[in-house]
Amino acid sequence: MIDFRCACGQALFFENTACLRCGSRVGYDPVARRMLPLSVLDGRPPQSASGPLCRNGAEHGVCNWIVGEHDQQYCLSCRLNQTIPNLCDGSRLHWWKQLEQAKRRLIYGLLNLRLPVASKHESQHGLAFRFIEDRRSNPEVAEEHVYTGYAEGVITINVAEADEVRRELERRHAGELYRTLLGHFRHESGHYFFHLLIDSAERTRRFRELFGDERQDYADALRRYHSRPRTQGDDFISAYAESHPLEDWAEVWAHYLHMTDTLETAGHYGLPQGSAHFDRFDDLLLKWSDLTVTLNSLNRSMGLEDAYPFVLSAATLRKLRFVHELIDPS
Repeated sequence: MIDFRCACGQALFFENTACLRCGSRVGYDPVARRMLPLSVLDGRPPQSASGPLCRNGAEHGVCNWIVGEHDQQYCLSCRLNQTIPNLCDGSRLHWWKQLEQAKRRLIYGLLNLRLPVASKHESQHGLAFRFIEDRRSNPEVAEEHVYTGYAEGVITINVAEADEVRRELERRHAGELYRTLLGHFRHESGHYFFHLLIDSAERTRRFRELFGDERQDYADALRRYHSRPRTQGDDFISAYAESHPLEDWAEVWAHYLHMTDTLETAGHYGLPQGSAHFDRFDDLLLKWSDLTVTLNSLNRSMGLEDAYPFVLSAATLRKLRFVHELIDPS
């Protein structure tokens, strides 16, 4: 992730909707990868040189992306939505904003890695998102339980994951080292890209050699995982990765996206550990090792928990290399 500059010279961050120095409204152009000033005219959505602000930004204040296509009202990210939270409740509007910010960071990273991003309206193999709540957080809805997950191109996120307190309680209950909205989006996107990238007999063979046979019964594997103590084997990036080969893949995929985005940010701020996308994997890994030591040391200096609580085993490194080679076959 890089940061941007207003025309007045003030730094702008990815989520900014206005410049804090001059007050100009701004929007992000995902095609040009830059922030653009917005002009506001009576009766019209805010406009940029590339097009109008997304309707979800103009009407609800939850999006700062620009619509490049003149026949569209929603930006590339918001066009992926199938279901959004009930906006009659003000807290749900806040939660939706958090969900959309995490989703836009996911989409930014996927585009940077030159991965295809298309909605189901545009392609039968497209991607969609459903943000749904259940009775544990809202007794008035029909669903008893909504599980964050993936099925047939649709990523479902339980809206309550946007509640930081609930999410932290879930993290501790599950014994997880890491749980964020962005982590959910990146993990579930891994299931989507599994079907797009593991597209040949040779890639399937290599996948099974590294992760195991994905054809084993998923429901039985999850039941076994939840029935035993949450321990993490040396060959896995997380305890949950042990539950099924497809979950192992999704955890490794998410981790690769964490790495590439954070290394890009480090490079933007002039840190020697910064890395451009499509570096050689060994170079990327050396920079990542140095950067995570720095991150953890900075957090400890502030009395915080480690920003990066993971240990990468030899088996995990082989899996990460496989992901890297799929994304950058050169």
